[in-house]
Amino acid sequence: MPLRFTRIEWLLLLLTLIWGSNFSVVKTAIEEFPPLPFNALRMVLASAIFLGLLARSSASRPCRRDWPVIIALGFVGHFLYQVCFMEGIARTSAANSSLILGATPIAVAILMWCSGREPLSTTHWVGVGVSLVGVYLVIGQGARINSSSLTGDLLTMGAVWCWAVYTVSAQSILKRYSPLTMTTWSMAVGTALFVPLGLPGLLVLNWHEISFGAWAGLVYSAIFALCVSYLIWYTAVQRIGSARTSIYSNMVPVVAMIVAAVWLRESISVMQIGGAVSIIAGVALTKVRPLHGS
Repeated sequence: MPLRFTRIEWLLLLLTLIWGSNFSVVKTAIEEFPPLPFNALRMVLASAIFLGLLARSSASRPCRRDWPVIIALGFVGHFLYQVCFMEGIARTSAANSSLILGATPIAVAILMWCSGREPLSTTHWVGVGVSLVGVYLVIGQGARINSSSLTGDLLTMGAVWCWAVYTVSAQSILKRYSPLTMTTWSMAVGTALFVPLGLPGLLVLNWHEISFGAWAGLVYSAIFALCVSYLIWYTAVQRIGSARTSIYSNMVPVVAMIVAAVWLRESISVMQIGGAVSIIAGVALTKVRPLHGS
């Protein structure tokens, strides 16, 4: 029986293209922008776009009782995640960071299993494992763990758990609000907390030295990697659940590898090609329905 993708699953595949290409976009842009000011600017732009979209929609404001949850989501999913990710990647290798971030579906699956919110079949766990093997083959062959990179590795693992907590915790509030409402307000909270970190760098930035290409990268990253992708992500969480949504993030390294090879002239090995096949196979396994409620 052939695998059939729903519309939301096709959108998740689009998301992997956006996030995968965003790696090369950001890597090029931060050659001119310091990382924290760059991230502060793209979060401000993304928040402004979200607020504009929300103002034009018929969505209602969150109830007072839900604000503590939204503020917590903004703190964990937008502020703390971005701090851990940006500071982590600055202190470890790109290979280590990519490999560690590839553990996100495992973190989500563990949280879902521990909370009992979303029972997972044996086939799903096998799919996650096969996909993670692929992640290692794509980007793990050059990964190294040593004392100098340990702090960065731990911070990046912190980013993994922040995103997993954000993804799982948002599922309950998405029963009451649209993905646009939830993402807009949690992003606004995260942006308000993050901007003070980027402000010192923004005040001393030589704006006239920033090229058009770097600005284009910032705009692309804000509109597509944040706005479009976050809406797709949480629409998927709302419709197909956290566990099935998160497994698609394992395809991001495949796209990142291809884009980096074309754009940044990075080489692709036979082992990495094998890893890409393994990742795709793992995603396919998560779509298999258990026959007897396994």
